[in-house]
Amino acid sequence: MAATPLHPNPRRWAALAFISIAQLMVFLDSAIMNIALPSAQQALHFSDGGRQWVITAYGLAFGGLLILGGRLGDLLGRKRAFTIGLIGFAAASALGGAAGNLGVLLVARAGQGVFGALLAPVALALISLTFTDARERAKAFGIYGAIATAGGVLGLLLGGLLTEYLNWRWSMLVNIPIAVIGIIGAITVVQDIPTEGKRARIDIPGAILATLGLVALVFGFSEAESRGWGSGLTITLFVAAVVLLLAFLITQGKIKSPLLPLHVLTERNRAGAYLSVAFGVMSMFGMFLFLSYYLQLVKGYSPVLTGAAFVPLGAAQAFGSMVLGTRLSGRMRPGLLMGGGYLVSAIGVLLLVALQADSSYGLLAVAEVITGLGIGTAFMPAMSLGTHGVAPQDAGIASAMVGTSQQVGGSVGTALLNTIAASSTTAYLATRGHGRAVTDVALVHGFTTAYWWAFGFLLLSALISLVAVNAPRPDHSASSAGAATTEKPVPVH
Repeated sequence: MAATPLHPNPRRWAALAFISIAQLMVFLDSAIMNIALPSAQQALHFSDGGRQWVITAYGLAFGGLLILGGRLGDLLGRKRAFTIGLIGFAAASALGGAAGNLGVLLVARAGQGVFGALLAPVALALISLTFTDARERAKAFGIYGAIATAGGVLGLLLGGLLTEYLNWRWSMLVNIPIAVIGIIGAITVVQDIPTEGKRARIDIPGAILATLGLVALVFGFSEAESRGWGSGLTITLFVAAVVLLLAFLITQGKIKSPLLPLHVLTERNRAGAYLSVAFGVMSMFGMFLFLSYYLQLVKGYSPVLTGAAFVPLGAAQAFGSMVLGTRLSGRMRPGLLMGGGYLVSAIGVLLLVALQADSSYGLLAVAEVITGLGIGTAFMPAMSLGTHGVAPQDAGIASAMVGTSQQVGGSVGTALLNTIAASSTTAYLATRGHGRAVTDVALVHGFTTAYWWAFGFLLLSALISLVAVNAPRPDHSASSAGAATTEKPVPVH
């Protein structure tokens, strides 16, 4: 097993900037496209069903291929895979920006998902392997976490501006200059970490089972949102996902060169990080979704104004990750820091339970700030734990599990909480009649019911962090030369 180099990359902070800028592109893309979709639908003349597929095509490709993308990064070399991912994402974005019909747009969105699934885990692995000193590692993951959590907010704002003042095609084309900047950085300052014992071949059966299983799972939650949980297609997809993923895990324990070595999942600190992130993202996606609905449907905000209304959330997340998480990581063990962060976020979400149709923006802003501070603080050590402590040749697949947790959590949260909110709204209307005022109150009633569930998910994230994560406080006085790179039952810096 290769050791981490005694002399870290002297341009590692510049490398982090380029990696983070490139990764921002992936986080921006979904939010921007959500805002631009109505304009794209009108310009290309496709149905509401086609509009849903523009979102689904990206989600299926991205979520289904994350594990394979993480392992490909380990096999090809992270720097090479990172560059390929950027080039591919830019090419798919150019195709989407030039699309003349729905078919071309769907191919472009799927292409973005494919190359995003390669790019996202590789970027996280590069940061994990580049920063081995505990203090620098905390700062690096603080910056990365701030970009990861604030990207969706910036995407909403940028999507509104591009759509309103240019046209929907710029929601795709804006990725090209970002990718070019990332490619320049990858070539000039990003260094890969050479590893011994790289696997010469990929686990093809495992790749097929994992990809099909994750596609079925993500697609199942997408269909549950639109068709209902009891539809035949939804149930079939969930059953297929369970069977395929169980078969995948069984085969991974029996072969010599698995796609996903099971020790990546079974170490308690990494497992705790993956689970807590999944439940945390379930809650955050719900908060994001229902606040967007509330601001536009109930308060009548424009897309640009809606994006601007989320700025306190993005700023608080960035501060929580870059400042609070980074500074507290040297004073508290990761499980306590994560648990505390999730509990603070839970308080912010709980404030939204008091939301009324005529509530002022001040209540939302306070809830956004509290939630953002907590989730930014919690996600910083969680992302670090999810990738640390594995051998360098497994860094990509461990990073992919962080992304998979986020993608699955987002799919579950969107489908489940949307169903809860819709059911609650329907039940409210059934007993109180109709009319604009009643409909607004009914919508808000549905949102606040879902917020109770989102609050519960954050409590569960906190509990998992406090119970499962037993890693000690990182020793910020340790040098990078002493950083462990082999798998150990002890814990993670």
